[in-house]
Amino acid sequence: LKLLWLYTTGLVWQGNKTYVPLITSVSSLCATVVTILSTLHADRNVYPSAGVLFVHVLEREHFKGEFPPYPKPGDSSNDPITFNTNLMGYPDRPGWLRYIQRTSHSDGVLYGSPTAEHVGKATIIEIIAYNRRTFETARHNLVINIMSTEEYPLPYQAEFYIKNMNVEEMLASEVLGDFLGAVKNVWQPERLNAVNITSALDRGGRVPLPINNLKEGVYVMVGADVQFSSCLREVENFQNQLRCSQEMEPVISCDKKFRAQFDIDWCKINLVDITKMIMIHSNRPDPGTGVLPDIGGYNPPPESLKSRDFFADFLITLAVPSAVAMVLFSVLGYSMCCRREGVDKRNMQTPDIQLVHHSSIQKSTKELRSMSKNREISWPLSTLPVFSQSGEVVPPIHPDNYETTSMPLMQTQT
Repeated sequence: LKLLWLYTTGLVWQGNKTYVPLITSVSSLCATVVTILSTLHADRNVYPSAGVLFVHVLEREHFKGEFPPYPKPGDSSNDPITFNTNLMGYPDRPGWLRYIQRTSHSDGVLYGSPTAEHVGKATIIEIIAYNRRTFETARHNLVINIMSTEEYPLPYQAEFYIKNMNVEEMLASEVLGDFLGAVKNVWQPERLNAVNITSALDRGGRVPLPINNLKEGVYVMVGADVQFSSCLREVENFQNQLRCSQEMEPVISCDKKFRAQFDIDWCKINLVDITKMIMIHSNRPDPGTGVLPDIGGYNPPPESLKSRDFFADFLITLAVPSAVAMVLFSVLGYSMCCRREGVDKRNMQTPDIQLVHHSSIQKSTKELRSMSKNREISWPLSTLPVFSQSGEVVPPIHPDNYETTSMPLMQTQT
């Protein structure tokens, strides 16, 4: 059943869990299904096609035999193992190839979609496995031989955005097979294959919060050989476009065929007809080999350094600014201390009538202040004598010479 499904979708399942494009004939099917029985440390060859999704699983079980037994007690079958993948001779992978491993106890996955410009070039990927418990490493090579076929890529491609999936979940053969089966029921093509899978994080998406089992989301590009079905084109009508602009779910008749397992955002579906695309050729500079030219060895400076005179630096940084500051301080001190006019010179330059007027104001002010200290102030009513029921006069609390300015308005009567 698995080979039958892979035959209908244009992919072949190999013994190392690698998807390889399938030539649509029964004879070629028997010739293409290859079980790789490679020994340890030997190169592993795969033959993907341009324009078809390539998936290669790095199984932890294949690398456990590479590590020596650990003397300390522990479960050696569940050692944490991580992988590092890169193009041989370079620090990273090719641009079309991605890698993901969610935890150190899960398998790693290499996936991507090679293009026609990579055809005929053997891509050697170095795979280094790290045992995080024993700190041992193991190294394998994966040789990717990209092949070209006239059937791929298929001319009509649709990209779906699935909100309730992570990329490693979507790369599983069972899940991807269920999705392609649902698309085939809606599209009804003769040939259908997965073109590419991309995580929403690689498209600028945000990492979801670790609540309610939220997923990152994944974009799945699917290719077919027939025109888009009416159901897929429903998102292009005016009503659905208006609902998408208002952040509302569009009404799609075939959504129920996906809803049971896949939550598709129909507002983000992208339909591409590559037969109508205009190819733009630009003259790009030759990137070269990526290796810097040999300009000779490094020539370090000698151990004996020449002596340096810092007197000029001292004059520039300390002596000159200090001299300028002293000149400015002298000018300011002379202006403030030696150039004062004095009171006599001020009075000589002031008219006599203005001086007389000012002097009279000062005398009046002093006289008023002296009078205010000796004037009689009427006592507040609250301090007057209070008559008791017996008719006796009760003298006030305060004496005659009490300072009235500090006297409160209300006094406690005795």
